[in-house]
Amino acid sequence: MAALKQGTQRGEIAPELAQFRTNKIIPAVIEGNVLMALSFYPELKNVAIQFVFKQAIKSSVMQAQPVFSSLLNSRKNRSYRINISALFKLTHTAIPIHQLPDAIMIGWIGHELGHIMDYQQRSNMGMVGFGLGYVLSSAYVKKVEQLADQYAVQHGLGHYLIETKRFILDHAELPQAYKDKIARLYVSPEEIVEQVKRLEEEKVAAQKKAL
Repeated sequence: MAALKQGTQRGEIAPELAQFRTNKIIPAVIEGNVLMALSFYPELKNVAIQFVFKQAIKSSVMQAQPVFSSLLNSRKNRSYRINISALFKLTHTAIPIHQLPDAIMIGWIGHELGHIMDYQQRSNMGMVGFGLGYVLSSAYVKKVEQLADQYAVQHGLGHYLIETKRFILDHAELPQAYKDKIARLYVSPEEIVEQVKRLEEEKVAAQKKAL
């Protein structure tokens, strides 16, 4: 997947990636990175997802959530929104989010798509419980954030996640409070390295067994 050409404008998107536009609304300036991330999740190919720029998202850079009205539908007919902060805010300045390196954006979006994979497994009442748990319990937040990372790793995005997390934790101009939150609630880069290693070892073992 990583070898596919992304492009940044609609006319430059490779056919291998263009197929993942189905039922998606994506700002043109990030379309290449979004489609690359989506290409790792074929299960989401027909799921309705909007990618929406926001001026500010409280304490977050990206945020995946169901479209509330769609919770009245069956699970297969739900739609989702991934809110993306238009600006990547640093301690003393800010830059447009789409100016971040491609690998960082793909890893970040890949994590949010991991949340949508999680949501797809939950009933409508389960989604209500998810919302309550996320608001009321930091332990629950940690659990579901790590689950989103797990989905991303299992779908082949581990190397992108590692780059994204190291970018955040090592960035001198990011507020320390935000870096502390990431370190506290999310899987560390070192643990993702181990997860990727275990996944690759399992694949090799399965291939040998199949011979």
